[in-house]
Amino acid sequence: MSNNTVRLHRVLRTTPEKIYRAFLEEDAMARWLPPDGFTARVYEMDPQVGGSYKMSFTNFTTGHGHSFGGTYLELVPHTRICYTSKFDDPNLPGEMKTSVDLKLVSCGTEIKIEQSGIPEVIPPEACYLGWQDSLVHLAKLVEPEITD
Repeated sequence: MSNNTVRLHRVLRTTPEKIYRAFLEEDAMARWLPPDGFTARVYEMDPQVGGSYKMSFTNFTTGHGHSFGGTYLELVPHTRICYTSKFDDPNLPGEMKTSVDLKLVSCGTEIKIEQSGIPEVIPPEACYLGWQDSLVHLAKLVEPEITD
């Protein structure tokens, strides 16, 4: 198993409820999670403890993609999400674990993400770059207050 781990921290101008929903709704995940230059497709999502998900990312330039899925380990509404991820590609072995902690703060929501078990062939720096793109997309999805 890989020891590669990345940790991210942000404060977003929104509620924990909106961020929590963005992690558990198919259309939202397909919109914000893929890093720049990629599209995403969600094939299944059963957001309950023990439930699973399956999705893929496709490189828009090359058309190459990779699929992955996992299981929800912990869901504490508006507070914590923990899930596993495993690539279908045998060249990307192992199981990753992602933990997302949400905390209401004076100006929005503090979000802390830890992803561990990243396959050795993926440089941690590439994961940081991908997550940075994803978190910018997440902010653009959850921060606007559109009322109609």
